[in-house]
Amino acid sequence: MALEVKIPPMGESINSGVLAKWHVKDGDTVKKDQPLFELETDKITSEGTAEAAGKISLKVAAGAEVKIGQVVAAIDTAATAAALAAPAPAEAAKTASPAPAKSAPVKIENPKSETENPPSPAVRRLAAETGIDPAAIAGTGKAGRVTKGDMLAAAPAAPTPAPAPLTPNPSPAASTGERQTRRKMTPLRQKIAQRLVAAQHEAAMLTTFNEVDMSGVMALRAKYQDDFVKKNGVKLGFMSFFVKAVVHALKEVPAVNAQIDGDTIIENHYYDIGVAVSTDRGLMVPVVKNCDTLPMADVEKQIAAAAVKARDGKITLADLEGGVFTITNGGTFGSLLSTPIINPPQSAILGMHAINERPMAVNGQVVIRPMMYVALSYDHRLVDGKQAVTFLVKVKQALEDPARLVIGI
Repeated sequence: MALEVKIPPMGESINSGVLAKWHVKDGDTVKKDQPLFELETDKITSEGTAEAAGKISLKVAAGAEVKIGQVVAAIDTAATAAALAAPAPAEAAKTASPAPAKSAPVKIENPKSETENPPSPAVRRLAAETGIDPAAIAGTGKAGRVTKGDMLAAAPAAPTPAPAPLTPNPSPAASTGERQTRRKMTPLRQKIAQRLVAAQHEAAMLTTFNEVDMSGVMALRAKYQDDFVKKNGVKLGFMSFFVKAVVHALKEVPAVNAQIDGDTIIENHYYDIGVAVSTDRGLMVPVVKNCDTLPMADVEKQIAAAAVKARDGKITLADLEGGVFTITNGGTFGSLLSTPIINPPQSAILGMHAINERPMAVNGQVVIRPMMYVALSYDHRLVDGKQAVTFLVKVKQALEDPARLVIGI
């Protein structure tokens, strides 16, 4: 019986994609739930798995554009039993391999049987190198034995080699590889490019900056990290502090938690925060829902789980939809400062950066503090400069004094 392998539905707005990669070869025996292929669409990248075990026959080549519901392979489930009954290659090799033959004993001859004064190993080596027969030399050793010194004295002086002529250093060989390669953009990369260009063309985008002293957050993490991990099974990271600080700031400045739809302003009264994740396939922004009600442990768990799904290509459309605000962290790659681009239809995005120790003036004293630059890019059509600066100051205050997040000020 042949079971058809079809492109699964991805959501109402996705009709096609590119079969980017096969994880199996034509004729392979596959297991149930084994990953078969990787599908890239303009929104997500996902994997297709085998619904049954059997021998697979591929019908579509990697790189081809496919439609939702299209048959791309077939699995012969009747071949499963035969494949399982066949001996494993390693076992077959063991059965077919003949027993190794016993090696013949090595005969060791006694050199003394050939002559009363056998040459020493050093003399034999010199004889092989110079071609001089030790028997033709009058030995000076005991009982006329030829010594190493006798051999060296009999050897002709080696001519001094002429110095090699000086030649200029040869120029490095030209690279034999291709100077350029060309490949088609994936649907996901095309969609990312379109959205980024559209965001810059359609929004009146502006960026404001501030800097955050991370001493308070770092001290809390150092103090409670072990207890946090023991209780929750996940590390207390920086991102959960930023998520909570952003929710706090959104409540204080509601204009940042709004968006434009034509000539209408939509005010959001929920706090689903997108966290940008870098993957081999491009930047994805899974959304953590209801961040205002989640404890920090659940925020950390959901961020970690979403990041794994995104990098493994198992993210779903539902994981990416509905965010009202985005946080992106270029600091993980060493970025000191940047101007992040808004993720439409959202009206703002917060950029985190690397933490670096810098001298700071505190109460008239110069002290070294771990500092981070933060950047807020926003749509100036909706958010005024005062509101944007106020929002960023609220984030800064919440991070520098995390107790504010507890008492809500």
